[in-house]
Amino acid sequence: MDKKSPIQITLTERDDSVTITQWVYETLRGAVMNGQILPGRALTIRELAALLDVSPMPIREALRQLSAESALEIQGNRRVMVPTMTAMKFTELCEARIAIESHAAARAWPYIDSTRLAELHSLDRLIDQAQECGNLEQISILNQNFHRLLYTANPHQVTLPLIESLWLQLGPFMRLATSKLEEHYVIDRHNEAMLAIEKQDAFALQLAITADIREGIAFASTPELLHRFIEQSRTAAH
Repeated sequence: MDKKSPIQITLTERDDSVTITQWVYETLRGAVMNGQILPGRALTIRELAALLDVSPMPIREALRQLSAESALEIQGNRRVMVPTMTAMKFTELCEARIAIESHAAARAWPYIDSTRLAELHSLDRLIDQAQECGNLEQISILNQNFHRLLYTANPHQVTLPLIESLWLQLGPFMRLATSKLEEHYVIDRHNEAMLAIEKQDAFALQLAITADIREGIAFASTPELLHRFIEQSRTAAH
């Protein structure tokens, strides 16, 4: 893929209660988080405005917000791209995910009722179906929805914005992880998490979430594999 090759961004219908600027931001944010824009793929405000069929102004504002969240880089020539990844940055982001998300899961545990648990089971079945179909984008979206549904059971939680910021920065690179999921993800850690909830075991829930994240990045579990992964992500963007 070269720096000017076509991109595909999933467009959703805009609700009347949502402003164009909000819709553009959420659309581009989802594209980055779900790996639809690869690292090094140069974009322009004009290209994005044409793709989303909007004026340049909401594009410019959305890019400003995403840049502030470290999801995108705006360059001096008014182009935008996903920042390149380094091995140390990747490791730091993943360790931050484990620390924050295991905490969020434990804090949410007391508030998970039977209705939410049933919703988690339903989402996990949809993930299984997406895996059977090889739908990488759907796997990524559903997995995020599973974790989001779990953490937001806590009505006092304040960590979700931090968690989603990490997802944003990792999203373009986690598409590779999803493509290699079957090679490393032998045990369904979501099932382990739900079993821990049923047994009212907060510590087991934390362990399941930690294992879920670690096995999701097992393709980069050694320095050699991690450096190879970084190089593959850079090559894919050119």
